[in-house]
Amino acid sequence: MFHLNAFISRYVTKRPESMFQEDIEKNKGILKEKIQGKSVLVIGGAGSIGSSFIREILPFEPGALVVVDLNENALAELTRDLRSTKGMYVPGDYVPYPMDFAAVTFEKMFRKRGGFDIVANFSAHKHVRSEKDIYSVEALLQNNVLHAKRLLDLLKQYPPEEYFCVSTDKAANPVNIMGASKRIMEDVIFSYSDCFPVKTARFANVAFSNGSLPAGFLERLAKRQPLSAPLDVKRYFVSPEESGQICLLSCMLGKNREIFFPKLEEAQMMTFDAIATALLHEYGYEALECASEQEALEKAEELENGSRQYPVYYSVSNTSGEKAYEEFYTEKESVDFHRLKALGVVTGKQMPDQERIQTLFAELEAAFAREETSKEEVVSMIGTYLPNFEHIETGRSLDSKM
Repeated sequence: MFHLNAFISRYVTKRPESMFQEDIEKNKGILKEKIQGKSVLVIGGAGSIGSSFIREILPFEPGALVVVDLNENALAELTRDLRSTKGMYVPGDYVPYPMDFAAVTFEKMFRKRGGFDIVANFSAHKHVRSEKDIYSVEALLQNNVLHAKRLLDLLKQYPPEEYFCVSTDKAANPVNIMGASKRIMEDVIFSYSDCFPVKTARFANVAFSNGSLPAGFLERLAKRQPLSAPLDVKRYFVSPEESGQICLLSCMLGKNREIFFPKLEEAQMMTFDAIATALLHEYGYEALECASEQEALEKAEELENGSRQYPVYYSVSNTSGEKAYEEFYTEKESVDFHRLKALGVVTGKQMPDQERIQTLFAELEAAFAREETSKEEVVSMIGTYLPNFEHIETGRSLDSKM
């Protein structure tokens, strides 16, 4: 029988247990003190990382947990999973809300509760494919940047003890709009750091997270469809459990305006084609490499006849915004490698120039208010704000590939 977590441990992260377990064990007392009895709000909590964060914070017995997510079905499954896990602590005041955190309804709920002690925001467009045209770019920037500011303005009136918002490794020297949006988001949340403590984490890829390419492999296998993957893109990976632990440690142990990241070595990087081939092996198949998507689609018909050769199409990446390597910090940032065993910390971040942020926001809002605004214009605005932003544009989106 196939066990996903065991597969991730053996073939993807290549770690028998979480790399963050020792840091959690050493800091259990502090975590308990900071969480027990506190009210917690998790936005985007039904997603892969948000739900993992919830599973990590619940053993420390918060007094209240409110989960907000647009995905009503995922919220229902999260609740069923928590209630069905033996020994899982769920507070009496547990409420999952299917709602938009940028909506008036959310603000009414938030004000009625008088705010929360701990707020963690996981709501985000996370895919590079979210920049195919001006409409997808606007949706991405609204969610990752503009709506985030609306939430922070509300929090300013009800300051939490801790505020955490997830970033991405793609925020370091960004080459795509998604990564740039997260880099801007870091500045936006830090601009509120004089009102309440703010922390974030730059992530590696979460293995088999919702919507990820590896998760797509499982969907293709279930439907006996061919697998497709880039063979030249290396990525760092953490397990779903580790993703929640990164956020827990960053949120609760981080100091104001700090950015956490996992200490991973280049040798731990994986390519997506290697993951696909290993997955096929676990399912009892041999990868049959095809020269084109069309050939792979045609060969897939043979699976219905019991063939154990599974068609795959591995190709060189040629889509916009695809970075060939990953990095968690830049040469200009100060990094503490000694505080925690498995997490590095970007320290000494200064309060951002609020006037520059306001100017960028005004330009973006004006651009999105016009009937005709191009993706190129938005890229130019971002480039003015982030001088190191070197957007990779090939004219081809991931949505044009299998």
